[in-house]
Amino acid sequence: MCLGVSSQAMLWKTLQTEPSTKFLHVHPVVNHVLWWVSVALMGVVSITYLLKIVFYFEAVRREFHHPVRVNFFFAPWIACLFLVKGLPHPVWEIHHAVWYVLMAPILCLDLKIYGQWMSSGERRLSKVANPSNHLAVVGNFVGALLGARMGLRELPIFFFAVGLAHYVVLFVTLYQRLPTNVQLPKELHPVFFLFVAAPSVASMAWTRISGEFNNGAKLLYFVSLFLYVSLVVRVNLFRGFRFSLSWWAYTFPMTSVALATVLYASEVDNMLTRALAVGLSGIAVVTVTSVLATTMYHAFVRKDLFPNDVSIAITRRRPKFSKILAHLRSSGSDVMELVLSIPNFSSNSKQGAYSDDAGSNSRMSGSVGESPVAHGHRRTEC
Repeated sequence: MCLGVSSQAMLWKTLQTEPSTKFLHVHPVVNHVLWWVSVALMGVVSITYLLKIVFYFEAVRREFHHPVRVNFFFAPWIACLFLVKGLPHPVWEIHHAVWYVLMAPILCLDLKIYGQWMSSGERRLSKVANPSNHLAVVGNFVGALLGARMGLRELPIFFFAVGLAHYVVLFVTLYQRLPTNVQLPKELHPVFFLFVAAPSVASMAWTRISGEFNNGAKLLYFVSLFLYVSLVVRVNLFRGFRFSLSWWAYTFPMTSVALATVLYASEVDNMLTRALAVGLSGIAVVTVTSVLATTMYHAFVRKDLFPNDVSIAITRRRPKFSKILAHLRSSGSDVMELVLSIPNFSSNSKQGAYSDDAGSNSRMSGSVGESPVAHGHRRTEC
């Protein structure tokens, strides 16, 4: 959510300042409103997760060891980078210390995740590769983009180089679809749109580093545009599952490719590129608005925003990493197959049902050996 809304603030600021979209006469108040909404949302989400760390630290630790969820630890820092980039005031007036503070956690996560991809047995990339891994790469490109915009030189190139090297490896690994790769359950198919985010942000980063939208930036932009179209035409990949927070994975990549298109239109200025920039920006705005409205509807009207998240559930006891991978692979076609494949599930089901209620979990801890923690308010009976 934070990525989707904060990237919108950045988009409207770009529409206001870029020569290719000056004819739209975007009022600065739009950027101001979206930026403050993004800050408020970021504050609420941050406080909520800090409370989770305090009261449910074990669940957070399990998430950090999960092959899919660990990638989302990059998200808050990427969102903060977008907030700084989308600030209504000129970016180059911001102190460089802000950039260093935001990039330090990304560097630490890079060292951990990339090191595991290269050398860790059960966590090597050939086993854990999935589209959500793009978040581990995008942070480097967003940092390079902001750093270059703030006037830094060497470190933005460093992060761009690190991100590009690992993006190429990740891209090839995901395209190969090795039998050992983690297969995402259908409910997480929206994260396939993260394929679009990395090259589009990389093209913008290289534009700011080099000072122009040159051939290198165009190469990355055309890759992102092709991936965008190739995903849009595959409708069957993104239907047949109910709404969940994973739908927010549509918003950030769509906004990123719209941003890159606006910069491209400023370099190659004609009616076609301007129409493409306005069209993709409109699609991104409609997508974010629709997903936000649907989120509010499910949160406050239907009150089913957090259903039982069996496909990537976290267990009370830390399971072996190989079992987590096996569960994820088996859930690609049918989530219930994953549930039935959990060790001791049949015996556990006699003791109780899935629930995220802390009190019920504590009551069950004496008799249940390993009980998945659900992420919703409804109970699932077996």
